[in-house]
Amino acid sequence: MRPARPLYAAMVLGALMLTGCGRAGDTSAATPRPATPYGTPANAPVTVQAGNGPVIVPAKPTRIVALSPTATEMLFAVGAGSQVVAVDDQSGYPANAPRTKLSGFKPNAEAVIGYRPDLVVLSNDTDGIVAALQKVKIPVLLEPSAVKLDDTYDQITDLGTATGHTAEAAKLTADMRRQIDATVRATRKAAPATGGLTYYHELTNDLFTVTSKTFVGQVYALFGLRNVADAADKTGTGYPKLSQEALITSDPALIFLADTVCCGQSPQTVAGRPGWKDLSAVKHGRVVSLNDDIASRWGPRLVDLVKAIGAAVQKTS
Repeated sequence: MRPARPLYAAMVLGALMLTGCGRAGDTSAATPRPATPYGTPANAPVTVQAGNGPVIVPAKPTRIVALSPTATEMLFAVGAGSQVVAVDDQSGYPANAPRTKLSGFKPNAEAVIGYRPDLVVLSNDTDGIVAALQKVKIPVLLEPSAVKLDDTYDQITDLGTATGHTAEAAKLTADMRRQIDATVRATRKAAPATGGLTYYHELTNDLFTVTSKTFVGQVYALFGLRNVADAADKTGTGYPKLSQEALITSDPALIFLADTVCCGQSPQTVAGRPGWKDLSAVKHGRVVSLNDDIASRWGPRLVDLVKAIGAAVQKTS
């Protein structure tokens, strides 16, 4: 059952603001993370520089618990899916991930320990969960929400190293970089006159959105797009709530909906909102439906988000 809209909005914004802003002052994300692969020497432990500092993983893990949907996607993408024994209740992708009632928002150490993990991966240190697991000698990787694209690649590298899939992680990040770069180049070539187009990215249908300072905002910036919400972020959270008047006055050239699954929003529902039918994006068919999960995570499917934005920009030329 989907959460009610107000509850869903609170969950989305709480998670994004807690993790997305938590590393704003973390300069370590800007540099590559050193790690020693398994087999150097054979069966040696590996050390991963995660968000909670250097973490020693004594042996290749076979019972991994992931308490972050993005971490789940990354683990499966690098080939560690068979080593994962449990994922949190929000990890719906891939379909064969062993989803449980474990919560990443309110993690319960005792419940996690019950799965006898030899590695736990999470994105938030809520209620001291990291220390609670470390107390019983369980290696924990804290991989917070990405602040920039390089954070995504770093985290994939971390998980590849920790799980014994270094080569697969390297290939995945290289493929992601190639596809993202190719999409941006092709879009700028096909639509050179569209630089500076304005856009609005909708998180919830009560007009919570993102600004250029967020991870998602930086993805749009790859295409030279300008965010109509930047001026509304008076408190600097990166996730302001626009007024109806401000949105209509800004008249964005493109509207991207990241609330299609949670809240049933679509180009049709947007066109039916009071005052929205005369917006440029609505009149010219530039309202783009995104998958909520893809638009809110910083994992391997980031490539799909970039391609969706690129396709929308090219249609404006």
